[in-house]
Amino acid sequence: MNIPVVADLAAKGESPEVLFWVGCAGSYDDRYKRVTKAFVKIMNAVGTNFAVLGTEESCTGDPARRAGNEFLFQMQAMSNIQVLNGYGIKKIVTACPHCFNTIKNEYPELGGNYEVIHHSTFLQQLINDGKIKLEGGGSFKGKKITYHDSCYLGRANNIYEAPRQVLEALDADLVEMKRCRTTGLCCGAGGAQMFKDAEKGKKEINVERAEEALSTGAKTIAVACPFCMTMMTDGVKNKEKEAEVSVKDLAELIVEAKGL
Repeated sequence: MNIPVVADLAAKGESPEVLFWVGCAGSYDDRYKRVTKAFVKIMNAVGTNFAVLGTEESCTGDPARRAGNEFLFQMQAMSNIQVLNGYGIKKIVTACPHCFNTIKNEYPELGGNYEVIHHSTFLQQLINDGKIKLEGGGSFKGKKITYHDSCYLGRANNIYEAPRQVLEALDADLVEMKRCRTTGLCCGAGGAQMFKDAEKGKKEINVERAEEALSTGAKTIAVACPFCMTMMTDGVKNKEKEAEVSVKDLAELIVEAKGL
């Protein structure tokens, strides 16, 4: 795949219009790497002038801060800000709501000021600008899809419409879960919960959420976050429905519908 690296462009005296912040999951998690590739395919198809930091990118520090290690968060954040400012980066797009929230809302106090866009908003803009044309919705026309709101996208940053507009462009039948938008239920991974053992209780949160998604009768559960992807997939497996219900990111749905 053709993925430019910022350092290589800088060596030629060039800089990208958009920096694609891949994030830890997009780099290392086998399932989410497919989302990274799907999003790159879309950006290449529409001719976006973008690049990645490659090995110069490190974790934003979100899990460290959520778990209470403020010192580690500031170390990671300052290191990233130094790299980003060194390259004069102005605009960042990322497929991870946790990276999005941290760089957008928490980096400014440490000297990192950028225009940060989540990939759901970026995809919606491409569709609105006519750069992505989905004539007749492709393979998802009329299919039932339900969308799970990511906490860091929805409640934390009030982004509810962009992902839904992307799904509407697929001409799919969007069926909402009872708990959605401002009253959406967390997948159970945020706040660094992803990395610790479950506490005592009657049921795992992701199983509860997967039950809600399955009750809509949708065969596709759309997500826009790597944590949600893992938790919802595990929830579907817990109900032994993985053969008939798939969990997919918005970028993957567009690539599938477009046949990219």
